Amino acid sequence: MLKIAVAKGRIAEKVSELLLYTSDYRDIIDLNSRKLVFVDKNKEIVFFLAKPSDVPVYVGSGAADIGIVGKDVLMEAKDSAYEIMDLKTCRCRIVLAGPSGKSGVRPIVRKVATKYPRIASEYFNRKSESVEIIKLDGSIELAPIVGLSDAIVDIVETGNTLRENGLVVYENICDITARMIVNRVSYKMKNKSINIFASAVSEAIEGGGANAQSAVMG
Repeated sequence: MLKIAVAKGRIAEKVSELLLYTSDYRDIIDLNSRKLVFVDKNKEIVFFLAKPSDVPVYVGSGAADIGIVGKDVLMEAKDSAYEIMDLKTCRCRIVLAGPSGKSGVRPIVRKVATKYPRIASEYFNRKSESVEIIKLDGSIELAPIVGLSDAIVDIVETGNTLRENGLVVYENICDITARMIVNRVSYKMKNKSINIFASAVSEAIEGGGANAQSAVMG
């Protein structure tokens, strides 16, 4: 069995749409059900839905052969994953943001709240700026509003949530899309199965026609 861990939420929705444009993997995932595991014994494949931050753990441990998750999760994860494909969907950005200023110049930042302490730390290290990183798990936009931080490092898609809370983007840190990763041992032991699945997904992205492109471009 080829075991594939898919990040819950928007990525699972896009992967499900994308698989509709493959001949062998369509209709296996049913997001209208409450199931977390979807098995097709004939095709010897198992999809299961996992919390995004857990996907690299499942893949790294070998509980999953393949994982599909956002690049932000991979950048934040301590263990490096063997990334084999950019799915070119679920596009968003990691940004430095904070209260809007009158001058339009980025203010001095001493405290930063974020769900991504590793990404934030590496970003400020590259800039040789010393800041205090505050790890939060909830609504990051709240931190500068109540005075916990000067700015935030967070993931944004449209930026509407920032604007609604009086925040603006100071700088773009990096672009994010969904990626396919594999377990290194599985890539040797199940190379044929992994390559067949990866090729089917790649063909759906690149050559599936206008409808397929609409499904995967997010």
